[in-house]
Amino acid sequence: MKIHEYQGKEILKKFGVTVPRGIPCFSVDDAVKAAETLGGKVWVVKAQIHAGGRGKGGGVKVAKSMDEVKTYAGQILGMQLKTHQTGPQGQKVNRLLVEEGADIKKEYYVAALTDRATQKVAMMASSEGGMDIEEVAHKTPEKIIKVFVDPAAGLTDAQANELANGIGVPAGSLAQAVDTLKKLYTCYMETDASLAEINPLILEGNGNIKALDAKFNFDSNALYRHPEIVAYRDLDEEDADEIEASKFDLAYISLDGNIGCLVNGAGLAMATMDTIKLFGAEPANFLDVGGGATTEKVTEAFKIMLKNPKVKGILVNIFGGIMKCDTIANGVVTAARETHLSVPLVVRMKGTNEDLGKKILAESGLPIITADSMAEAATKIVAAVK
Repeated sequence: MKIHEYQGKEILKKFGVTVPRGIPCFSVDDAVKAAETLGGKVWVVKAQIHAGGRGKGGGVKVAKSMDEVKTYAGQILGMQLKTHQTGPQGQKVNRLLVEEGADIKKEYYVAALTDRATQKVAMMASSEGGMDIEEVAHKTPEKIIKVFVDPAAGLTDAQANELANGIGVPAGSLAQAVDTLKKLYTCYMETDASLAEINPLILEGNGNIKALDAKFNFDSNALYRHPEIVAYRDLDEEDADEIEASKFDLAYISLDGNIGCLVNGAGLAMATMDTIKLFGAEPANFLDVGGGATTEKVTEAFKIMLKNPKVKGILVNIFGGIMKCDTIANGVVTAARETHLSVPLVVRMKGTNEDLGKKILAESGLPIITADSMAEAATKIVAAVK
């Protein structure tokens, strides 16, 4: 789950990280009132969407008068903001953050994220703040400093100092930077985040350290522990089909291909998508029905896949363990009839009650193409679509 910048800053502030004063806004009038409330001579008007690169897309403007605040708010609200993270379709801006200006002397990048390879928390920092970290990693990887934190021990003073010194924080601001890094780590751990990023973390002219941006991703499996974070969810920022799928406990992600995939198990789903690509086509979705799929869940999965006009065929790939093949077969037959399926359907199933499942498909009278191996299934669905 992702949240907006202003929500991320609210969380950082709770953990003692210094952030600029800012007010979320939903209209141009709100933006003007926010600037008046904040006072000062400079304000930053920021689009609030779940994507980075907003400044490059025209979603962040510095205003030096109330008229400019009004103008920029009017331009940004309602715009279809396109960044490298939204894709070509962009994302509509429904919220703004109006913030006090900052005296920026230097910009840094800091983040805490889950590193599955080491089973530790990776704390990253770079002197190249304000830029896309992917670009820094590609062009100047030596400018990214990393330490790996044992969750049982936590971020040590020595590690925090290594990061702060590594990115060139001046001696006079070092204690503040170390304190901020330790608070960011604590925030990351206590909110069950999978990513907590500040880009940029700034050094102000007076030597203070401040978080000028905030990006959080949270582990969805831990959200039951954090109702206050769930309350931040903005459904306008999420794919409508993915929201619908979540109602039926389906793990669904839209992709750009034309072959719909219905699979049980995330690993098998990934392998299925790879196999489709190997045989010359592209998957239209990731869809894991899990181990407890019912006929209703399979039917809903078909409906969601078929909402996508790009889908020209469906591949069902089931390994029957906890999930029985006959249950899936009944679900597939019911779904095909209920949705009046008009695109090719290939089903490959192995495991528990495999023979019974195949019998159900064969006796359905539906034009279902069966396959025994993943390679055969991929070959048949690609051929049928082409």
